[in-house]
Amino acid sequence: MSVWLPIAPCTPADCASPRWPAVRRTTAALRLVAGTAAVLAGVVLAPAAIFLGRSGRARLVGLWCRAVMRAFGVRIRVTGAVPGQRGPRRAGQGTLVVPNHISWLDIPLVASVLPGRMLAKREVRQWPVLGPLARFGGTLFVDRDRLRELPGVVGAVAGALRRGSRVIVFPEGSTWCGRERGRFRNAAFQAALDAGAAVQPVRIAYRPVGAAAFVGDDALGASLWRVAATAGLTAEITVLPPIPAAAHPDRRALAGAAHHALGGAATPGGAGAPHRALPGPRRGAVQIAVDRDSANLPSGSVHHSVSSIPAAASSERTPS
Repeated sequence: MSVWLPIAPCTPADCASPRWPAVRRTTAALRLVAGTAAVLAGVVLAPAAIFLGRSGRARLVGLWCRAVMRAFGVRIRVTGAVPGQRGPRRAGQGTLVVPNHISWLDIPLVASVLPGRMLAKREVRQWPVLGPLARFGGTLFVDRDRLRELPGVVGAVAGALRRGSRVIVFPEGSTWCGRERGRFRNAAFQAALDAGAAVQPVRIAYRPVGAAAFVGDDALGASLWRVAATAGLTAEITVLPPIPAAAHPDRRALAGAAHHALGGAATPGGAGAPHRALPGPRRGAVQIAVDRDSANLPSGSVHHSVSSIPAAASSERTPS
């Protein structure tokens, strides 16, 4: 259990129970086999991608993630202007991509459209198959049980943004079923401010609602089967207009603007709350981010340990 994880009201029984058309069991089983094979193909292709350069690797990752999604029977629908489709991004233009968080599917879904460096919890590094791929893909890892490491994480994200990388962070910090959303936690937005990078809000939705939800104590195996067994599962990703970090005075205002862009409402003390100056001597922006986030941390979480890979363990739950 991590103090960085907020508590979501979503549970598998309430949010992810099957209430939609399903394919035959043999079809679902074939999808599981195909999805596993697609993931393993990424392991085989990873060493060869070293020689492709950043843009080549990004294209390969995008193709691979689309193949994984399709193998599981998930169709992808993209709306909005995707950066790079009308020409390459200019060097030095780092972007902080901030989607809402519903499922483990969010990771290949976002990477299929906006491949970049993920911010993931430290445990992902040790996962079979996905761990080596995450390391190869330049994933930034964080120990969520050590709040003192947060300034270093913010600094690492800011450094990647300054070097022109696209960094993907899920600022809700936990998955929600798709019917509701959590507030955006603010720390990652400090990195965008420090680097002068744009923030790219991305709205994720799945149809039928709930089929892809990976929440609470949901087991990864159950979620994989539910996804593979759902007929006509569609992942919708909407790329919204970027938000210049310089247009907002502080990380709370920037997080609030991104949250509002996704259709979320500001909550007291959360994203979009007015900035309050801390008393006492002036301190660095990163340390202030740690202090303020610590004051809003929940006392517990619905999520469990990584050993059984439940819902919280599978996704890129990120501190923010």
